[in-house]
Parts: sequence; C-alpha cells; structure tokens
Amino acid sequence: MNPKQLKRIKKNLKQKNNKPNYIQRMNSYRELFSEFPQIIFLVNHVLESDRLLSRGLLPQPLPLLELPENIQDTIFESVTQQYPIGDPQGDQLWDKYSRELPKLDQLLRSYRDYLEEHYGMWCYISAPFVDKLANYIDGKPVLEVMAGNGYISKGLRDKGQTVIATDSLDWTKENETGRNLVTEIERLDAIKAIKKYGNQVAFVIMSWSPDGLSIDQDILKNIRDTNPGIKLICIGERNGATNSAEFWQMAQYVDENEAETLNKYHQPFDLIQDQVYIIK
Repeated sequence: MNPKQLKRIKKNLKQKNNKPNYIQRMNSYRELFSEFPQIIFLVNHVLESDRLLSRGLLPQPLPLLELPENIQDTIFESVTQQYPIGDPQGDQLWDKYSRELPKLDQLLRSYRDYLEEHYGMWCYISAPFVDKLANYIDGKPVLEVMAGNGYISKGLRDKGQTVIATDSLDWTKENETGRNLVTEIERLDAIKAIKKYGNQVAFVIMSWSPDGLSIDQDILKNIRDTNPGIKLICIGERNGATNSAEFWQMAQYVDENEAETLNKYHQPFDLIQDQVYIIK
C-alpha cells in the first residue's frame, strides 16, 4: 500500500461516511423500503458484509450496488395501489420515497468508500474468492507485497496456505485503519520483499497497485530477475483505476482459464471493474 494510492482513491470515491452513521442509515432505509424486495436485497448484502467484517471474517460477494432503473415506477405503482391518485396520504408517502431514494442510491454507491475508511479494505476480498484462490495456489509458498491490512494473506493463512505478508506500512501514518492489521505483516517494501523472499516462493500477490506509479513495473522486473518461475497474481483494473499503463503492456498473461475461474468469484460491485490476472 502506498500513500499516493490513498490520495488517488480518496479523490475518486464519494464523500466519506462514519461507521455509525452509514450503518444506521442503511438500517433506516431497510425499514423505509421494506415493501420493495429489489431494494432490501441490496441493503441486506451491505449490512451482512459489514457484519462479517466487523467480526474479523471475510464477507460474501456483493451484487452490483445500483438501484434498478425501473425502481421509481415500481414504487409509484405500489403507492397508487394503496391510495387513490390525489390522496394526501399517498402524496406524502410518494414524496418521502422520492426524497430518500437518491440518498439511498448514493449510499449504496459509496460502500467502497466506507470499506476503505473503516476496514482499510481497498480491494474487496470475499471468502469464496479466497477459497478458490487457495485451490489455485494449492499449498505452494506465496509472497504478498503491498498487503495493506492483510485481508488476502489472512484468508489464505486461514485456509492453511503458506503466505509471507509484507508491506512498507508507510501509509499507516496517514490512515488510522493501519492500526488494525488483520494478520501478521512484515514491514518490507515490495522490492526488498522480492529480493528477500523471491527464491522461496512460487507466487507473488499484488492487489490494487496505485495507478500511474512505476512500482508495479519495478515489481515485475524484479520478479523476472530474481525468479522467472514466479507467477504474479495481480488484482486490479486493467488500464483503469489501478496500476500503470506500462505495467499492462509489460504483462505476459498465463493460466488464463484459471484466472477466468477466479474472476467468477471476484465480481465488481461498483464502477471499478477490477479483475484477477496471472502474469509472468
């Protein structure tokens, strides 16, 4: 994790929400829109995800956190079935729904912002994804660089995998979530970690490398110099919100069928279309 990465993500995501406010508001919207299963489906996924993370567990995958395009029509039809058109009670209820619906939409879209602020989870890591990742790794030793709070490493360790988790931890000076590492992480920057452990591992994991910075290129070059047999498991948005353009040009993609399988369990839930790539 890198301080510039924090600034980049904070610049592009929506206004921060504090934890009690965010979850309380979600609960209030679950009550307000209790008659609409399309909305409850999304809200319940968010609340369950938060519940698991708050207990130190990896969450389940999320659906796309966007309200259906026809949700206003659905709500209007429901109101008119309960009240005749022009009825003051019906008008009042419709006005309340109409006023709160955009706020709920914004809240759903800002869930990644909430995750980053309260859990230090930049890349959304679910339990089923880690399970499939562990199957792919199959007991071979792994080095994670720029591990952040360590969600991937913890998940793999819980599956019995041998993982060396490393991070410079410089970013923790700027972000208080760094005080809540979820697993043991060795304080090493990515290049030093590769030089120290590159000959001992079969895989390197790198998730959400900051866009526009050359650190990902340096990581790939050092992997190739240190141990060309290593496979780099990269999680990011190709030519998008993560990594440098030059890195994607340098990448040689391997095990594409395996990557496709992993991506069935790592689905985007917002506008950032990050995926898993296996690179040499």
